[in-house]
Amino acid sequence: MYSIVCGGGKIGANVASSLLDMGHEVTLVEQRRDRFERLEEKFGPVAMRGDATEIHVLERAGIDRPPDILFAVTGDDEDNIIIAQMAREGYGVPKVIARVNDPRNQQHFDLLGITQTVCATSGILGLVEHEVPEHGLVKLLELRQEGLEVVEMQIGSGSPAAGKSVGALALPDGARLVSVTRNGVGEIVVGETMIMAGDQVIAILKPGVEDPLRRALVG
Repeated sequence: MYSIVCGGGKIGANVASSLLDMGHEVTLVEQRRDRFERLEEKFGPVAMRGDATEIHVLERAGIDRPPDILFAVTGDDEDNIIIAQMAREGYGVPKVIARVNDPRNQQHFDLLGITQTVCATSGILGLVEHEVPEHGLVKLLELRQEGLEVVEMQIGSGSPAAGKSVGALALPDGARLVSVTRNGVGEIVVGETMIMAGDQVIAILKPGVEDPLRRALVG
């Protein structure tokens, strides 16, 4: 597999190192001279200096082959959007993964069709929410291409769903319960599955159904 990694910070360098360890061919592109010199010392000819938002730099990296996968993981969201767009639309790279540094910029990636993104900030905030004892609704996974989300909810003692079977719940259209975890043991839900206080419930739903689902289960 041939990969181009755009951005030689910690993330880009670690991705490149892991790919090389797996035996893949990699070109790592970095613009800053000081950082490039360190990368060149570590990676040798794998590292290439240049601005990955410029076409001639990407072509020097071999984007017109095209690569099997391109990572746009610079510290600038605008640069990552430009790189990802050029790779997908200009060169037909089959798989492009972009880094989102500021979660507020996620909508710009989505609007431009850059659906395979990674945001460390959002991931950390999700973990923080998950550890709050009485959280409302935590988004576990967003399937942008499919138009679906996977969420988790904690059922409290005063929740409208507590003490009811799944079949008796008035769930909103576009939402389905997937599993219930009680005392550390999970099970796939069916209509007769009872929801009890203290349960952790995982559901799959369409975007925009979060609030009605929260009201139906948590209150």
